[in-house]
Amino acid sequence: MKTVLITGGAGYIGSHAAKAFSEKGYRVIVLDNLIYGHKEFVKWGDFFNGDIGDDYLLKSLFCQFQIDIVSHFAAFAYVGESVQNPRKYYDNNLAKALVLLSHAVKNDVKVFQFSSTCATYGHPEHIPMTESHPQNPFTPYGKSKRFFEEILRDFASSYPIRFSILRYFNAAGADPAGEIGEDHDPETHLIPLILDAAMGRKRGIEIFGTDYDTPDGTCIRDYIHVTDLAAAHVLAAEKALNAESGIYNLGNGDGFSVKEVIEKAKAVTGRDIHVVEGERRPGDPARLIGSSARIKAELGWQPKYASLDKIIETAWAWHQKRFQTR
Repeated sequence: MKTVLITGGAGYIGSHAAKAFSEKGYRVIVLDNLIYGHKEFVKWGDFFNGDIGDDYLLKSLFCQFQIDIVSHFAAFAYVGESVQNPRKYYDNNLAKALVLLSHAVKNDVKVFQFSSTCATYGHPEHIPMTESHPQNPFTPYGKSKRFFEEILRDFASSYPIRFSILRYFNAAGADPAGEIGEDHDPETHLIPLILDAAMGRKRGIEIFGTDYDTPDGTCIRDYIHVTDLAAAHVLAAEKALNAESGIYNLGNGDGFSVKEVIEKAKAVTGRDIHVVEGERRPGDPARLIGSSARIKAELGWQPKYASLDKIIETAWAWHQKRFQTR
């Protein structure tokens, strides 16, 4: 049995990855400081409450377990906050991540898997965006992710460790079995914000800009179901474990506008959703759509929950279960 250490495994994507690895027969170890994660999301594997920069804790973990794969999700990911407080992001997303990576190398970990982002690309020069798209991030969040990608490449060139880099577009939806889902504080993702409005947890949803060069004037984004994303992590880790390092985009290859998402949410929930039209936010591109052709061709990955209906249906089922009991 192979062992995977999942940092940030009590968070949204990390917890879904823990389930996916566990169901594939891996022993799962979860490390999370619970700043943004939820202890009740740790349902697969052993849990350790701690920080990825804690040298003593990491020494203990790597001594206690023979870890084959580190799957690293424990990054700060609020873009606006990264602009306001870049030190926080470079400290956690780079300095502490480097401590984790160094321990992985010292303890003969075979694969370091990195949860990266399409934010490393910056503004799109072509659509859909492929892995060869220039990387010109314009926020400290995106820069911290790109810089760590470069560190991983350098380490893999000099030490016996392979990397698996996965660049997400918009993770969405929830575990179809309803065991885990999305719960951020603060919440910034479009779909849960819309569902908050549908549930009455907030008064409405604001659209930031309705005059973009798109069919309905609102921004278009690429949404990928979190369960499909988690499955891709297992495939990519196994490729790196058995063959070679890899870099892959994760998206649907198609996009939906803000208005389309709102209308679909109305249909799924059967509820009216109050909409407020606001001004554009600085830096928002009209379209962000990724190509996942590489991971499909090389690893045989195929999303099972690609439709916007299924994404919102699973998110709505979770949202009702999570928040109606509070």
